[in-house]
Amino acid sequence: MSLFSTPFDPTRDTALVTGAGNGIGRAIAQALVGEGVRTVFADVNAERVTAAISASPRPELAVPWVGDLAELEACDALLATAHAALGEITHFVHSASPPRREADHALAVDRRIWQQMHAVNLDAGFHLARNLAKRLIAAKRPGSFLFLTSLHAGTPRNLPHYSTAKAAMAMLVKELAKTFGRHGIRVNALVPGAIAAGGFVADPALARHIPLGRLGEANDLAPMALTVLSNKLSGYVTGAAYVVDGGLSLTNWFEPPALDE
Repeated sequence: MSLFSTPFDPTRDTALVTGAGNGIGRAIAQALVGEGVRTVFADVNAERVTAAISASPRPELAVPWVGDLAELEACDALLATAHAALGEITHFVHSASPPRREADHALAVDRRIWQQMHAVNLDAGFHLARNLAKRLIAAKRPGSFLFLTSLHAGTPRNLPHYSTAKAAMAMLVKELAKTFGRHGIRVNALVPGAIAAGGFVADPALARHIPLGRLGEANDLAPMALTVLSNKLSGYVTGAAYVVDGGLSLTNWFEPPALDE
């Protein structure tokens, strides 16, 4: 049997994907149910969740959840729903992130937007991962967590709330990997480039900065995500960050923002 034929065990593996209503989160959640993994599709928008599940290869394996992860109570409600529906969650993907606006540069972003970006990316990611890990540790079961960070965890984006949230997530991955590893729980990061999906509307002209010659799509991330999530394929990998960007990180195309005098 091929090493790649059964990357997951549908009888034991379960998943929770945030931001599963659109973009990269949607692509990963749909790929997981395609591999037979029962998966919670969590998103802030009910219509997007319904559409994402309907378009999945095996919608009967999907569990919908709708709520705003900027609120701690919503995170707890998501955990309760996931555990009630699926029991222990062995695979966690944190892809949820508020939309980005180019107008929210360092001199313009307001406190509410700053706090929301950090709350969803960092605070929710930590709270969900820690609680999922506690249950896996108590049950003596392995797990695999994946955080969607960004090239701008290390390169300025002219959006300080976004870049600093992603930079903090990158260190959170390392902290959790170091703490959880002895319990058989792996924690890694996927680092997308210019992916024309979700909250990012890419200028086609950006393709000239990408060595592979095209913008990325959400489905470009799913195969790598499943490979890293799979304990069969990546069982000795933790604390790592995998860049999927077509080579875009070899350049820095951003100029400082134009400011009104």
